[in-house]
Amino acid sequence: MVRFAAVLGALIAMAPPVVAQSRPRARDLGVAPGEFRPGSRNAITDVAGVRVGQVTVTEGDSVRTGLTAIFPHAGNPFLDRVPAAIVVGNGHGKLLGSTQVAELGELETPILLTCTLCVWKAADAMVGWLLEQPGMDKVYSINPLVGETNDAGLNAIRSRPITPTQVRTALESASTGEVAEGSVGAGAGTTAFGWKGGIGTSSRKLPGALGGWTVGALVQSNYGGILQILGVPVGRELGRYSFQHEIEKEPGAGSIMIVVATDAPLDDRNLRRLATRALLGLGRTGSFMGNTSGDYVIAFATHPAVRRPLPDAAARRDSLVSGRRELANQEMSALFEAVAESTEEAIYNSLFRATMVSSRFGTVEALPIDRVTAVLRKYRAIER
Repeated sequence: MVRFAAVLGALIAMAPPVVAQSRPRARDLGVAPGEFRPGSRNAITDVAGVRVGQVTVTEGDSVRTGLTAIFPHAGNPFLDRVPAAIVVGNGHGKLLGSTQVAELGELETPILLTCTLCVWKAADAMVGWLLEQPGMDKVYSINPLVGETNDAGLNAIRSRPITPTQVRTALESASTGEVAEGSVGAGAGTTAFGWKGGIGTSSRKLPGALGGWTVGALVQSNYGGILQILGVPVGRELGRYSFQHEIEKEPGAGSIMIVVATDAPLDDRNLRRLATRALLGLGRTGSFMGNTSGDYVIAFATHPAVRRPLPDAAARRDSLVSGRRELANQEMSALFEAVAESTEEAIYNSLFRATMVSSRFGTVEALPIDRVTAVLRKYRAIER
């Protein structure tokens, strides 16, 4: 009965935050980094077909965690695979399934994000769910891709509080609509720059003259550094930042998972180049990728011309491939700028949207919006 109540609570927490969150996004405050305009939702789901599902798990006074699932398209990602690449900024983390993605350059499952000690439970549950899907009866190997950050500061992480039911709910609830941000899903218990971190997302739509492609980013922020917003030293101004004390055990501790999607026809080689530029967006926020920070980027492309269906599904796409091509190297620069901008703004959104979270392990305050905007006005980074 307790477990049922917890699952029910997770379902309730999952649905309303999209419309119920009262804290503003970065752009609402005039924090709009870069040159390109966002898509209609300013979210990773602006890349057509990309779906996101989330479950927030809150139990008693100790469990503050969750799951975030990202699908590359509306179909079964195992049967209709997309090119993908992974870039490691600092490898202090557990990204299950990364070696096969690096070897083959393709994604065959949804991407799951969760807490550090929940990775293997989440992967097992996702594999079980995938094996039950239509067309999977002769499948004998699956490479689940599951990433994490460590939310032990607010979460009873040693209890590994993720259930198969919650994993299935995250997968089955995935949609192409707006994406809840802040203290939700895999970001329910995370901390960034000493304030509450969480899930954030943003996108950029290139003008037609530059291809018209869309790039979207989603982050699970849980890292440290010296917070900067639009180049303004916000962390220093607010008196909370790495190295402010001469002796600091682990300055910059924590991690971030960055998921990048695009509808541009990119192969895994150019996706790797795109993922590398997402780290520029991370750096713009004040991260130096500290020793114990696991900083990962997963990038994938959804364009029909570059998908890699299994042989028995190939006939469905023969006509789509004809006449299409992968984007040339000289056409990548605008995408590089777009992904850096999207990542930077997604991180800001993860901070601005996050609410204060308490557990028996302590309380992590939300970023103080009034004080932040005052600092940004002081430096003339925003007008209002």
